[in-house]
Amino acid sequence: MQTVVISIMVLAVWSAILKMTFCKTPAVWIVAAVSAVLMGLAWPWAVEQSKTQIADWLANPSLMADIAVLITVEVAVQMSFCVMFVSQQDYSRKPLKRVLFVVLNYMPGILYFFVLFSLLVTLVFALPGVSFPVISWSLAAAVMLLLPLLVWLTYRLLPDESTRLEMLFLVNLLIALMGVIATVNGRTAMASVSSVEWQSLLTVLVIVLVGALAGFYLRRLRYRMRNSKNK
Repeated sequence: MQTVVISIMVLAVWSAILKMTFCKTPAVWIVAAVSAVLMGLAWPWAVEQSKTQIADWLANPSLMADIAVLITVEVAVQMSFCVMFVSQQDYSRKPLKRVLFVVLNYMPGILYFFVLFSLLVTLVFALPGVSFPVISWSLAAAVMLLLPLLVWLTYRLLPDESTRLEMLFLVNLLIALMGVIATVNGRTAMASVSSVEWQSLLTVLVIVLVGALAGFYLRRLRYRMRNSKNK
C-alpha cells in the first residue's frame, strides 16, 4: 500500500509540472518562489513528524477518508482546468468563467505542496546530525531551481499543447483510480445487501430521466433563441 501512496505522490508532482507548462514563465517562477519559501519555513513542523508517518497514515481510517476527499478535490480541480481549457474561446463574454479559468490555470495543485512537505520530513530523518534549517532551506533552493527547469524540459519534450493537456487529464484520472485503492486500505465501503430497493431505484431513474429531458429541451430552446437573434 505504501508503494501506491508513493506512486500517487509522484503522479501529483508530475501533474503539477504538466499544469505549469500552460502558465507563463513569470507565473512558474512565482510558484517556485512560494514553494521554496514554504519549504524553508516548514522545518519546525517537519521535525515534529514521525519517521513512519506514511505507515501511520495508512493505519488511520479517518485520516485516509480525509485524504480521499483531498484527492477528489485535487482531481476535480485539474480535470476542470482541462475541460475549460478546451472551450476557453467561449469565455470572452463571460467574465465569471474567465476569472475561474485564470484561477484554475495558475493553481499548481493541492497535493503538490503536501508531497514537498513529505519530502522534507524524509530528508530530516535521512540526514541525522545536519541542522534542520539547513536541510529545509537547501530543499527550498533545490525546488526554486529544479521546478522551473522541469517545467521547461517538459515543455520542450512535449511542445504540442493538446498532448500535454491529454496527458494531464490521464494522469489525474490515474490519480483518482489509485486514490480509491489507497484510501480504501483493504476495507469495504459498505456491506452488501441481498435485496434491491426498487422504489429508490425507480425514483433515481425518474429524476435522471426528467433531468435529461429538461436539459435536452432547454438546449434546443436556447439554440432556437440564438438563431432568432442572429436573423
